[in-house]
Amino acid sequence: METKKLGGFDFWRQTLNSCQYVVAPMVDQSELAWRMLSRKYGAQLCYTPMFHSSVFARNAHYRRESMQTCPEDRPLIVQFCGNDPDIVLTAAKLAEDHCDAIDLNLGCPQMIARRGHYGAYLQDEWELLEKIISKCHAELKIPITCKIRVFESVEKTVQYAKMLEKAGCQLLTVHGRTREMKGKQTGIADWKHIKAIKEAVNIPVFANGNIQYLSDVKRCIEETGVEGVMSAEGNLHNPALFANIDPPIWQMCEEYLDLVEKYPCQLSYIRGHIFKILHHGLHLHPDIRDMVGVAKSVEPLRQAVQLMKERGLKEMEDGSIDPRDGIFGQLPLPYWYCQPYVRPSPEEAEENRKKRDLLTRPSTIEVLVAEKGLSKKKVKKRLRNPNKDFDGKKKVKFEICGNCNNIRGLKCNYNLCKGCCRKKTSQEVIDCEGHRIHFTTHPALEKRKHAGSAGSNSDRENNTPEDSCDVNSENPQVSDVTNDAELDMKMDSAQICEKLGLNDGLSNS
Repeated sequence: METKKLGGFDFWRQTLNSCQYVVAPMVDQSELAWRMLSRKYGAQLCYTPMFHSSVFARNAHYRRESMQTCPEDRPLIVQFCGNDPDIVLTAAKLAEDHCDAIDLNLGCPQMIARRGHYGAYLQDEWELLEKIISKCHAELKIPITCKIRVFESVEKTVQYAKMLEKAGCQLLTVHGRTREMKGKQTGIADWKHIKAIKEAVNIPVFANGNIQYLSDVKRCIEETGVEGVMSAEGNLHNPALFANIDPPIWQMCEEYLDLVEKYPCQLSYIRGHIFKILHHGLHLHPDIRDMVGVAKSVEPLRQAVQLMKERGLKEMEDGSIDPRDGIFGQLPLPYWYCQPYVRPSPEEAEENRKKRDLLTRPSTIEVLVAEKGLSKKKVKKRLRNPNKDFDGKKKVKFEICGNCNNIRGLKCNYNLCKGCCRKKTSQEVIDCEGHRIHFTTHPALEKRKHAGSAGSNSDRENNTPEDSCDVNSENPQVSDVTNDAELDMKMDSAQICEKLGLNDGLSNS
């Protein structure tokens, strides 16, 4: 018997268990291992990373790599981006048996979303969005949800939310920033827009933005009235945010790396998480930052985390530094505890960069910049990779072919590239051992010659010139040369015989 598809508040209460603590969909960062770590520390609902619906629909390898889950990974919502109703539906149908809902990404503000025509760059195309959502709502076995950004106008934002609800959206996540608020211009999310949407629609609403501590979650629910709160960057810096604890950074790294062993993922995802968790400590220990940056497997990352742990424990004991004295000002907690990263304004970011240069750049960088005349970026790259050849001294320098501009064969008898060598040897009926081109000493020819020499003298004496020179006869010499030429360059048999002194025989035949 087919179960009834739940929607709206019934879906939130029964399927999502009235969840309030939500881990956001994060490209390359909300993979299975991270979701399981977040669930361990209080997350009640997780989203997958954003998947491209067109690639997901056509590429089985992409589906296997991206759609990783396990029985404990529920409730789970899979997020797609896309701008074609049929393709989005096809991708959603392939995922609907492995999750509890499908989410349409209407909030990505990045340039890649603009080029791909998806995410927040669809928020002005209401007719298209209505087609996508209504089609998925009508044909999927599970609910369709949406994650959006707001407009500058509260009124337009409310109309936008109502349109999505009418089209069939069963749960709405609202990021309280506009499409233009990204990178250095991120700014503060506006909860007033979220509150206005919550008061205007009749479906569950999740809030997103300005969440750094559990106290922010509770305050957001009180001020906006939403059913749940989603965290992205706050969760990346402290995966135990929803448990209201600030564990040591190395503890979270070690637990995450253990989960990676159980639920493997790409190294770039793992490195990104280690960078986020160790963020404040890496500013004070730039050598560990370099270790993380050049790690080629999980083991070097474990070594970097262990080194951070040893230094942190030592500094806890001897009090050699002020643990709250971060490069960019006073930290809320000692750097060895998980804590949020407050994104600076453009002016503050430039000032912070200068401070970081003064405090963390080794003096050798300045010396190398002066001596070699390289940029600081190139010098730092050389220091991170001391064994790499940047000057090209170790590179093999190839010589040019005598007839053309291609690289010549290193072992060619005539200092030519393979193409020119093939042409020369075929025209002159000669061999090149370097390119393994044989016209006169082919192994098969030598074998036939050897077999022919074992025959009786009387047989050879009875052979007429016509028999020995007929290209269609059983004579091994002409037969093998002709076959060899046909295989290598499709030579004319008359030309071969001319080079071997067989012209008279051919003319007689």
